[in-house]
Amino acid sequence: MHVLVKGAGVAGLTVAHELSLRGADVTVLDTGDRQAASLLAGGMLAPWCERESADEAVLLRGRDAIDQWNMMLPGEVSRNGTLVVAPARDQGELDRFAGRTSGYEWLDEEQVAALEPSLAGRFRRALFFSLEGHLNPRRVLGLLQEKLASRRVAFVDQVTETTDYDDVVDCTGAARIGQTNGLRGIRGEMLYLETREVVLSRPVRLLHPRFAIYIVPRGDGLFMVGATMIETEFDGPVSARSLMELLNAAYAVHPAFADAAVVETGAGVRPAFADNFPRVSREADAVVLNGLYRHGFLLAPAMAEEAADLVFARTEPGGHSQ
Repeated sequence: MHVLVKGAGVAGLTVAHELSLRGADVTVLDTGDRQAASLLAGGMLAPWCERESADEAVLLRGRDAIDQWNMMLPGEVSRNGTLVVAPARDQGELDRFAGRTSGYEWLDEEQVAALEPSLAGRFRRALFFSLEGHLNPRRVLGLLQEKLASRRVAFVDQVTETTDYDDVVDCTGAARIGQTNGLRGIRGEMLYLETREVVLSRPVRLLHPRFAIYIVPRGDGLFMVGATMIETEFDGPVSARSLMELLNAAYAVHPAFADAAVVETGAGVRPAFADNFPRVSREADAVVLNGLYRHGFLLAPAMAEEAADLVFARTEPGGHSQ
């Protein structure tokens, strides 16, 4: 079976990997648009943290993500957990967060300092989600593409006739807004800071009544700070308001971030449905995987399996093999 996968972001590459594992001959159409979302992602594999504001389906589909990514790219996932903190005036936010999820333990000030020495004396208590992990999206996407190429998955930048393929899987994300019913855009913004004055071993989430941010260590003094969620499909540069909020929040985690170098800012539009949960369905002559919202790296492996199931269902008895 020869399958065309449209899109080379996290959805497209994980689908291509799953199809290849099942013996399909795969071609990936890479238009270069993956930078719009996948390369701006935090890369947090944090289903219990996400459960605080998401449906239980996110937890159920995402709790195996660490093992799934480790199978695809051994050694690329950091299994150091997630630390959730709040300023002294917003301690009620920690209690609210804890009441909406599970899989955590409470830490006191000494335990926070033992876990993250850079945060010693800064937070009197915190939530620690020890089963969670994170990865570096930019590194992982490059390595996954290299792995697929070694498995003879072809990458092309244009396709003349999709009828040359037995099936098509569309993973083009925000490009389908206006084509797929109910799909909308959610703008996310982030920045990269560089400083040697702070060392973190895991993502740190700072809670705030108005907005919450995360800081993800990338190594060598580099930190990703994100991410806003704005109901708009505008994909222009980061706004001054968002930049100030992200910087202020980083400063609240550690004052040394005030002297950090801002080495990059970025904004992208994430595709989402009304329930903020992705869908896999057959539309016309293609399987469509879309709506990953802010859960791209967390849910892509599970959704890729669903997409591959639909593809191979066409060749099974009762299917619609071409």
